[in-house]
Amino acid sequence: MRCFPVDWESRLYGPQKISAIVAVLNRDGVAAEQALEGTGLCDEMLCSTSTRISYRQIFAVIKNAIRLGKNPALAILAGKEMHATAYGMYGFGMLSSPTYEDEVQFILKYGEIIGAVAKISNCACEENNATYTLDVVLTPDAQDPIYRFALEFSCAAHLTIFRDLYGSNFKFSSLCLACPKPGYAELYEEYFDCPVNFSQGVNQWRIDAIWVDSPRKMPDAVAHLMAVEYCQKFLSELSHVGGVASQVRRALLEKTPANFPTIDLMAEELGMQERTLRRRLEAEGTTYRELLAGARKLLAIDYLRANKLKTMDIATRLGYSDVANFRNAFYRWTGHTPRHYRKQNN
Repeated sequence: MRCFPVDWESRLYGPQKISAIVAVLNRDGVAAEQALEGTGLCDEMLCSTSTRISYRQIFAVIKNAIRLGKNPALAILAGKEMHATAYGMYGFGMLSSPTYEDEVQFILKYGEIIGAVAKISNCACEENNATYTLDVVLTPDAQDPIYRFALEFSCAAHLTIFRDLYGSNFKFSSLCLACPKPGYAELYEEYFDCPVNFSQGVNQWRIDAIWVDSPRKMPDAVAHLMAVEYCQKFLSELSHVGGVASQVRRALLEKTPANFPTIDLMAEELGMQERTLRRRLEAEGTTYRELLAGARKLLAIDYLRANKLKTMDIATRLGYSDVANFRNAFYRWTGHTPRHYRKQNN
């Protein structure tokens, strides 16, 4: 399932995720100024209730953390700091859920409003366990260090949240991750205290049925309804915000990739002159060519991971007349040939 943020630029989300990453880096001797380089943020802004951040800023901080961090468990340690209360009304909605079914429905419907770096996209309940599927939002490439960081952070954050929900004894029964096994794999089992399998082509964790059937710690039907109403209002507002780049990304992902429009046709669709679209994209730090490449990269990775289409067929679907041009582009995007990437991820 494709799960990629359409709106990179709008500052909509609380700074708690960035605060947690900066705090762990600071304990390793990395100054906040270094951790926040390229974001336009400062340490004081992370303490302000009025500060809102964008996906682009989250992405920049994670890139800085990967470059500056010395502890391989950095993302896990930062994620562990993310209690349910860090998510505001969304966290309150989870804590007040009257039943397990209400909790799952709430998470699946409103997970988008917290600016998650990886989002729960499905939950399947069976007789002995429940399986949650997690889609990384920042990049679709499981080989990318950004992907691993986002996944580690999110798994650790959800472990903390579930302990808030179910008690300190909660743990996952197993973890299946799409990214390859790292050199510090033993830290996963140390922190998560469960079997961990890598290179699985999907990100999932399982929890035992005992947690599904356990009573809620803070059930409150009225409070939960208030949280639902708040989150629904925020969710409806998300579709009406965003810069021009976000509008272009959304439009591209709604079209057939072989027929992506030229910039003049996209400008016409958005109701502006071509030169205006170029200028506004430039002001947001991107170009139409970059947005097209990003959409093609996302779709190419989806095709390679999800089905058995031949490379030639994928190239044609993405609008390449020459399969060699597609191979070169994919190598430029990921550092791998399509064949090698498919082999690693399947």
